[in-house]
Amino acid sequence: IDVVIPIPDTSRTSAVQAAYVLGRPYREGFIKNRYIARTFIMPGQETRRKSVRLKLNTIKSEFAGRNVLLVDDSVVRGTTATEIIQMARDAGANKVYLTSAAPPIRYPNIYGIDIPTREELVAYERNEVEIAEKLGCDWVVYQELNDLEAAVREAGENPEQAYESSCFSGTYVTGETINDPYFTKLHDLRNDTAKLKKLESTGSMQAGLPPGSHDGCENLSNDKS
Repeated sequence: IDVVIPIPDTSRTSAVQAAYVLGRPYREGFIKNRYIARTFIMPGQETRRKSVRLKLNTIKSEFAGRNVLLVDDSVVRGTTATEIIQMARDAGANKVYLTSAAPPIRYPNIYGIDIPTREELVAYERNEVEIAEKLGCDWVVYQELNDLEAAVREAGENPEQAYESSCFSGTYVTGETINDPYFTKLHDLRNDTAKLKKLESTGSMQAGLPPGSHDGCENLSNDKS
């Protein structure tokens, strides 16, 4: 590894620490357009893919001829990661490695976060070698759930604190199991086809982009308090 590069913005703290432990330089390799909507909640794979390219631009001098470790806070569908890995290669990277500060997300969230259906998650029924092949990187490394929870406990006040980590472990604090009918209902509501049909039925589709989107960018009204 020649250089550690964060995928902005929330992975910066993890990338700084990774660079320190590895003894490798930390560099900013991406410029972020701050008016792009969150890509992982956009309906439709093609919409998400195009929006990633609008969202980030590479600083080619940070990638050219180098073995690059990209650090992300999490990998959900893998849309963003796949595009960013290809962007790094297009910028001249020799090898591209990816590490995630979150453990592999293999299960849907049922407590309010719009994590997609299980089948759409890149880590669903894949090991790390298969995920790396799917994403197009040379290898991928995830945070271990036990280590993540231990770090949070160490920073907290209660060393016996339990955490809601169902999207990583598949264990739900309210007792549901992955085969319950409730998950079938969530799948029917959350899958890409259902979301696109809903947008079409309400007349909200704008060239395949989500409501309030201007070529994948946030509406300026979203900046108003």
